[in-house]
Amino acid sequence: MYKMILVDFEKCVGCRNCALACSLAKEGSFSLAKARLKTLWIPPLGINMPMPCLHCFKPICADVCPMEAISFNENTGAVVINEDRCIGCKMCVIACPLGAPVVKPEEKTVVKCDLCEGDPECVKYCVYGALKLVMADEAAYIKRKVEIEKFAETLRKLV
Repeated sequence: MYKMILVDFEKCVGCRNCALACSLAKEGSFSLAKARLKTLWIPPLGINMPMPCLHCFKPICADVCPMEAISFNENTGAVVINEDRCIGCKMCVIACPLGAPVVKPEEKTVVKCDLCEGDPECVKYCVYGALKLVMADEAAYIKRKVEIEKFAETLRKLV
């Protein structure tokens, strides 16, 4: 039961409500710095979009963790970090190609998205519908469908 948060970058306006909802749910305050869902922000290009953890089938972050603090939660479909086992070595932060694990400065441990026990706050508070919780295999289908629709629209314009 692998799940992931799918981002529709065409719908995202960069409001960062998702990150604020995350920080409120997990840390009790509205703080982009404390959000477990990070946003990619490149002001010169006008890019500001969410970069959620993909909850990989074979997570590199778990492979490099010397404390075996990262595991798969069968109930929620999330790859999670056991904060009690984490020693803050940051190996998972370095290994993750998306930078999903983040350092929690106060405790000097690492945290990441845990899909909010299967009901992600970021998805609920994305008012533009840019975030959606899906089964991992459904994500590929959705992406292909969107691309086929774009291709079909291009063909209609040509005919």
